[in-house]
Amino acid sequence: MTEIDYYELLEVSKGSDKSTIKKAYRQMAMKYHPDKNPGDNEAEERFKAINEAYQVLSDDQKRAIYDRHGKAGLDGHGQRGGGFSGGFDDLSSVFEEMFGSAFGGGGSRGRKQKKSYTYNLDVTIEVKLEFNEAVFGCKKEINYKYKTACKSCSGTGAKDGKLATCTTCNGHGQVHARQGFMTFAQTCPKCGGTGQAAAASCKSCSGTGYDEVKETFKVDIPEGVNDGMRIRVSHKGNIAPDGSRGDLYLQVKVKEDSHFVRHDDDIYYEAPIFFTQIALGGKIKVPTLRGEVELEIPKNAKDKQQFTFKGEGVKSVQGYGKGNLVVQIKIEYPKDLNNEQIELLEKLQESFGIESKPHESSFESMFDKVKKWFS
Repeated sequence: MTEIDYYELLEVSKGSDKSTIKKAYRQMAMKYHPDKNPGDNEAEERFKAINEAYQVLSDDQKRAIYDRHGKAGLDGHGQRGGGFSGGFDDLSSVFEEMFGSAFGGGGSRGRKQKKSYTYNLDVTIEVKLEFNEAVFGCKKEINYKYKTACKSCSGTGAKDGKLATCTTCNGHGQVHARQGFMTFAQTCPKCGGTGQAAAASCKSCSGTGYDEVKETFKVDIPEGVNDGMRIRVSHKGNIAPDGSRGDLYLQVKVKEDSHFVRHDDDIYYEAPIFFTQIALGGKIKVPTLRGEVELEIPKNAKDKQQFTFKGEGVKSVQGYGKGNLVVQIKIEYPKDLNNEQIELLEKLQESFGIESKPHESSFESMFDKVKKWFS
């Protein structure tokens, strides 16, 4: 039976951080949840496998073992698969997104913890890297804006900073909706679950609750980052009225290279080879990330044949060594020949016993042979 890769299950790369893995897990869990796919056994099995994958990849120790030894390495480390012991809090948040935070009841989970400001503390921006910057790491200048609480309203967005009971949910933090015989509770869209909202908007910030501040700083991009990864920069996010600060997340976007193609930590390069080199064999120089290597072309090599150079790829951002360089040859033929080259090729062809210009008699005898097949 083929072993399913946990990273492939969650559709994330091997170098993804915890936040990316958690986000992917929640999306996949909602997609394949049995309540959204009633009677679909395949979706139910997929849901179990997704949960199993998240239990491993969200745990640093289990993830390290899995990366080195696969599922077999997890035997004896408390991993039995299919259960829900490792991610109940995240699973419950999936239920909340699907059905609301409670099935018709208020309960202690009904109202969110009171938050007096109107914005999230974490910030995500895109950072564009050249191919070499991602491979070797670099120091990158970051220009962005962060939010800080409006002084006039203390981040509430309300005139004089005074909040009133939310008129949409009457201060409960939830609104209810009926579907068939079931009643579902959902977070109030106006107050965000706090039960309080602005009766009148603050004039200084037009009700947003914040002012924006520009900041520029330099950050060290680690060696081996890849397209789609996120880098967390602590305490560079938005600032709350009490002075606490969120984190800044850099969403990595890597520009493609004109020669190399990257897949995870492996590098692929297509080497053009003239057809005579294939016939005669020989050695060629091939560029690498750090210089060049010598590739010996065997006689009669095939088009698109691949040759691997161990450890000539990208250094793992997780510190697990380096990937490989895979060289794929592409046989090229001359497009235009002068008279001298044509004559040389004809002589070469004839030296192998192949006539350059077969006589008409040869064709006639062939036609006669074919006729006999049908007579």
